[in-house]
Amino acid sequence: MKSIKDRVAIIGMGCTKFGELWDWSLDDLIVEACYEALQDAGIETSEIQAAWLGTFTSGRRGATLAGPLKLMGVPVSRVENACATGTDAFRNAAYAVAAGTYDIVLVCGVEKLKDYGFSGLPAVAPSYAELALSQTKTATSMAAQFALLANRYFHHYGIGYAEAKTALAKIAVKNHHNGALNPKAHFKADVSLEQVMNAPMIARPLGLFDCCAVSDGGAAAIITRPEIARKYRKDYVLVKGIGLANGDEYAQLTPNFDWTHWEENVIAAKIAYEDAGITNPREELDMAIVHDCFTINELVTYEDLGFSPRGKAIDDVSSGFFELDGGLPVNTDGGLKSFGHPIGATGIRMIYEVYKQLQGKAGPRQLSKVKLGLTHNIGGTPGSFTSAVAIFGRDK
Repeated sequence: MKSIKDRVAIIGMGCTKFGELWDWSLDDLIVEACYEALQDAGIETSEIQAAWLGTFTSGRRGATLAGPLKLMGVPVSRVENACATGTDAFRNAAYAVAAGTYDIVLVCGVEKLKDYGFSGLPAVAPSYAELALSQTKTATSMAAQFALLANRYFHHYGIGYAEAKTALAKIAVKNHHNGALNPKAHFKADVSLEQVMNAPMIARPLGLFDCCAVSDGGAAAIITRPEIARKYRKDYVLVKGIGLANGDEYAQLTPNFDWTHWEENVIAAKIAYEDAGITNPREELDMAIVHDCFTINELVTYEDLGFSPRGKAIDDVSSGFFELDGGLPVNTDGGLKSFGHPIGATGIRMIYEVYKQLQGKAGPRQLSKVKLGLTHNIGGTPGSFTSAVAIFGRDK
């Protein structure tokens, strides 16, 4: 299988503000994100040869994207892959461009969730395998499932409750601080360690600030090949690697399912690192935007992606290694903790932050040195996750 490294370039990106956007329709989100991307790339809709739409429940066909953008006759593929939806839509578009099938394509991730009328995510029918396993699963809510991860992880590594709770709180404080610097974030305010530690409990040890919110939002990218990108701009961004891995829905029934890591992360990262030629991600990456749906998930992701040794991520959190001025800044834009999680939009929103950082256009949260950046999503349930890892950089 050929590497995708340096075969696909991003020439434009757009991102809406995320939040409880009661006065925005789904079409509004699409138009806002896509037209910012088009203007950033300096192209017209007539130049788009194909498009990919990533959405969880907001729209059932490609016409969801084609309608508001008036893309008459343009092929639009709709992608859904749980919380990895946006990155997977980008992945499919990138491979079509790399294959030479299309020259310039649009990718849009969007989700309108706040008008649903219920708290949390919209209900979707379970798969046959999920029904078959329903009697074996010990927790049903996402918070409860990630609480199981937290409790088992801290027990396995002999980390006491107070130390564990403090480490998770520091992740929340970090991400909210970064989000306070981002005008597009849903939540734009710092929180104190004391606030996080004393917040209402959701699923022990996860409190209110350990869990991300549900939001509305959209993001978009215009991609092409490097030789075409050079005609549009000098500061285009290159795809260095993409990895995607799925669980088989039966892993919880195996004796080696340890509840201290997610194997899908490890596999997806291995694919992306091999694509990009990365052997030491802790030292070679300059930034990462990871899936902090719960603070414990960010902590475990540090280890799954090779940023920290197993059982030692808590030490890196304590030392500030993942803060804006640390050795490997993580979630520089505020992450899901500050943006919330409009499912289809999240992966593209993450790429938007890496894109801006690589161009030196991230405003007050701009890092001093960025040559390689990573994005990461994981969605589904333990044992049946979809994990996506993508790596981006500049042309040398």
